[in-house]
Amino acid sequence: MRSSILFASTLWAATALSHGNITSPPARQPGPVMQQVCGAAAVSAILADGTGPLENIQSNGAADCNIGLCKGAQFEDNQALVQAFAPGEQVPFTAELPIPHEGPCNVSIVDTATNTVIGQPLLVFDSYADENLAQLPPNNTAFSVTMPTNLGTSCQVPGECTMQWFWFGTAAQQTYENCVDFVMTA
Repeated sequence: MRSSILFASTLWAATALSHGNITSPPARQPGPVMQQVCGAAAVSAILADGTGPLENIQSNGAADCNIGLCKGAQFEDNQALVQAFAPGEQVPFTAELPIPHEGPCNVSIVDTATNTVIGQPLLVFDSYADENLAQLPPNNTAFSVTMPTNLGTSCQVPGECTMQWFWFGTAAQQTYENCVDFVMTA
């Protein structure tokens, strides 16, 4: 009996503590507009654990609440975090991965109106955050992307595009994402 309880507790802790997020550049955060759109439970889930997976964020079911886009965090709460990048600029990222789960990861530019990727991913890891390694490769927590030079007039209006870090822990079946709002400069 005790071993069953210990096993269940260990399994719960491993599941509950499997997390990751982007710490730099500044990523979208929950705020009052998100609470209005997605509900207090969604905001509370992120505030309780900003590194938690999308599967832990409960939406109120409103049509405007898309947990699959920036964890449901709304641009209106994050206008002060908008970054300006030039075509060809190298943008350094820092990620926090307190408990890794191996799976694919990418950084892509996303059209926020349609939640679709624009062009090719800026960075792809076929295998990311492998918990079976004694130590994660340094490029899992510190990496750079090069801003595309072929966006034309796209992504010049704040809120039109976001740079999305997207990671799926395959065995854990958990999805992690963060969004960095930006505009392209000429």
